[in-house]
Amino acid sequence: MTDLTKFTALSFDCYGTLIDWEAGILAVLSPWADGLGLSGEELLVAYAGHEAAVQREAPATRYPDVLAEAFRRTGAGLGREVGEDQARRFGESVPDWPAFGDSAGALARLAARYRLIILSNVHRAGFAGSNERLRGTFAAVITAEDVGAYKPAPNHFRALDETLPSLGVAREELLHVAQSLFHDHVPAKREGLPSVWINRRHDRPGWGATPEPDGDWSYDLEYPSMAAFADAVDRAFAERDLR
Repeated sequence: MTDLTKFTALSFDCYGTLIDWEAGILAVLSPWADGLGLSGEELLVAYAGHEAAVQREAPATRYPDVLAEAFRRTGAGLGREVGEDQARRFGESVPDWPAFGDSAGALARLAARYRLIILSNVHRAGFAGSNERLRGTFAAVITAEDVGAYKPAPNHFRALDETLPSLGVAREELLHVAQSLFHDHVPAKREGLPSVWINRRHDRPGWGATPEPDGDWSYDLEYPSMAAFADAVDRAFAERDLR
């Protein structure tokens, strides 16, 4: 069993873990795809590989431009044109994506016990807009714009290693928390980081907007939501205090 009380910091993926990026994506793509006969899940699957491909091919591209190009490629694959206004509107939509209902409350509870760090595949302005919904207090925020690459590339994790000493956090005191096996748990295993899987899609089959993991992955603990994870943390500390 992993002892949740031995950690002093948590690093988080944001989109898919704290922010409901699938709902945000579908809010733009579903009206565009009207009449194609695709379910929301089928539309997410059609989109997923294109975003990952753009990120891999052009790692220094800012996230709004990644979104716009992935939308264009999705349209080409489905045989429906994506206008430039539609592509731009999708690229600018990140701050509009909703937070999961339990994210803000869970972050506030976890902040009482840990330093919180963001490790995100978006741009700085996009995360700032999302944090208006999360209301999180983060010791560090590391974005794709900062590191010039997108997870599962190692750049975020190299930057994280460089940041921890300035926060007074030893690497063995860090636990990574994320939904995406592809973006986060594959590199966490590669980097030797313990991790928690927030399995937001536990009640749905398939991978949705996230590509299927293409490398070795593992996780130490699994929870269906951030609230369940925060509950487990509270229990662990309460049990420790009773010893």
